[in-house]
Amino acid sequence: MHILPRQPSDAAPARIRPLSVLPVFYDLAGRLAVVAGGSAAAAWKAELIAAAGADLHVYAPHEGRCDELVRLAEREQGVTLHDRAWQAGDLADAVLAVADAEDEAEAGRFRAAARAAGAACNVIDKPAFCDFQFGGIVNRSPAVIGISTAGAAPIVGQAIRRRIETLLPPALAEWTALARDWREKVNQKLAMGAPRRAFWERFADRAFGEAPAADTDIDAMIREGGASREGHVTFVGAGPGDAELLTLKAMRALQAADVILFDDLVSDAVLELARREARRILVGKRAGRPSCRQHEINDMMVALAKAGRRVVRLKSGDPMIFGRAGEEIEALRAAGIGFDVVPGITAGLAMASALGLSLTHRDRAKSVRFVTGHTKKGGLPDDVDWTAIADPSATTIFYMGARMAGEIAATLVARGMAPATPVAIAADLGRPTERLGRTDLAGLAQALSAFDADQAILIGVGSVFAQRAVLDAAKVA
Repeated sequence: MHILPRQPSDAAPARIRPLSVLPVFYDLAGRLAVVAGGSAAAAWKAELIAAAGADLHVYAPHEGRCDELVRLAEREQGVTLHDRAWQAGDLADAVLAVADAEDEAEAGRFRAAARAAGAACNVIDKPAFCDFQFGGIVNRSPAVIGISTAGAAPIVGQAIRRRIETLLPPALAEWTALARDWREKVNQKLAMGAPRRAFWERFADRAFGEAPAADTDIDAMIREGGASREGHVTFVGAGPGDAELLTLKAMRALQAADVILFDDLVSDAVLELARREARRILVGKRAGRPSCRQHEINDMMVALAKAGRRVVRLKSGDPMIFGRAGEEIEALRAAGIGFDVVPGITAGLAMASALGLSLTHRDRAKSVRFVTGHTKKGGLPDDVDWTAIADPSATTIFYMGARMAGEIAATLVARGMAPATPVAIAADLGRPTERLGRTDLAGLAQALSAFDADQAILIGVGSVFAQRAVLDAAKVA
């Protein structure tokens, strides 16, 4: 047969970009595997192989053998521990061979023996002698996710694994096991094509939520397919801006959403964690700008949920603190729509973290208050006990108070608070544009004139903000 050399072509580009390694998933159940060596690294590889159901033989002399290998052999029926070094004949009939070799000479002998036996070989920390690599693993078995950087950046691989771990609920393991058990029954009960595909899509939706109930029934789930899916709204706290401050439950909600209604202050980094297919709708409300009215947001949530959508109402900070969640929940209850709430880090707490101080330092404050800096009409709230807020033993965080800063300061001074009371200012917390400032009550209005009016600004008032050493360390202006 004559093979022609490859010629340049105008054909369509390859469907798969070049791979540094081929990701495969090896079925080891009941098959012979060998591990040579008694180190902790060898023990970890042995535990992985045993977990995959292999008939595992470990060769490790007693001297220098780690205790974990002994415990593994005692715990797992499929593990046999030999009190001697490996020999070439031990690899006969093995499909997988792993060694922790002392030097390259031993690594070379082990690899030669593995190849002679037809076994895939891995010599720990010696890539030149490896036929395959162990990557990072996210275990939701039967769903197993493998991660590899082909040895280029193991730390990056670990970071990827941690990120995936946060997105996949533990209950996914139970759902994938259920899918395995139900597959043949589904094939018998539903015709190939749209009916079967629709069932598995609904099944997958559930797999990213709560664990299946003990009495979960395949026929009931098939019957549900004929009814319209009930919509649901999840209120999610997006925190102050840093996406890494989201809870695991918040990220899972974003990954399961059909529609996301998000506030103007929600950062792009947080939105990037949402499911790619999710529709994103900005419903922000900012002073002095065209905004969605509250009743419009309520009506939109209700309409989307009634259409069977999974809606995430994504709010900056915590949904239950100055986020108008109460009004939106009332609208959902009136419409008979289910909801749940995922808390977030409110901006006042993020401010304390950014400054590195306690809002309730026991030598300086006995209480902390979160107070709105304006009303629906735009002025200062007149139903707030300003005399209590002026209490020098309290710490107060004003939300949305930048435009009323002068009036806030004047009102507090009029109620007896000292003009020299320390004040901290925080803008765009958790974002690249974050900025911190310090002043006193008398200089608050002037200090705020140096900030961008479009930034999300908090004002902290109280003696806790007098901790100069902490503030200096925070590099506030």
